[in-house]
Amino acid sequence: MMRMPEGETIYRFRLLPKDIGVALVVLVALALGFLLFVQVTGRTRAFQAADVPFSIALPATWVDVESLQDVILNVEDPQTGSAFKTTFTVESRDLDPQDPPTLQELVDRRVQLHAELTGYHFLNSSEVTIAGVKGARVEYAYVVQPIDTPRRASLPVVVVAREYIVVMPERSYFLSLAAPEQEFERAARRFELMLATVRFG
Repeated sequence: MMRMPEGETIYRFRLLPKDIGVALVVLVALALGFLLFVQVTGRTRAFQAADVPFSIALPATWVDVESLQDVILNVEDPQTGSAFKTTFTVESRDLDPQDPPTLQELVDRRVQLHAELTGYHFLNSSEVTIAGVKGARVEYAYVVQPIDTPRRASLPVVVVAREYIVVMPERSYFLSLAAPEQEFERAARRFELMLATVRFG
């Protein structure tokens, strides 16, 4: 250091070769960590239904979970930052080919079914196309109590859901994503990427 006439002290910044080496090692480690994160979160696994013509590519980190409903697929994201985990469900129902319901009739039935959920609130609906098949998208919100056991604190969670309804000649499909409100936008972006891999056949 050197002293100025006014009594101010100036410290000279020096980079030693070992300081540069440490900085480079840290930068390389951060870059490798980021690449590993991207690789792990970007991996997918293929799902092919056994009894119906349906396939989709799912995030490899999502895990299968049991469902009390009659579904062909039910997975959740264990990395969701909430007691309620982001969930993706696929249901399929046989239709009478002689008298199949219209798409609007199926939408109305699903809205009526979901209206039984606690704190249900319809958000919107629109027509869409999935894998070349005409369908509908319905969004709604509701409230769940994720941990409903004595002596375990858990606040209710506002859940936002997006459901795609597709009508085929002999079968209907319901593809549903449900996520905590604060995580819905991120989950919805992932959901749209998943839908791009859907095949009915």
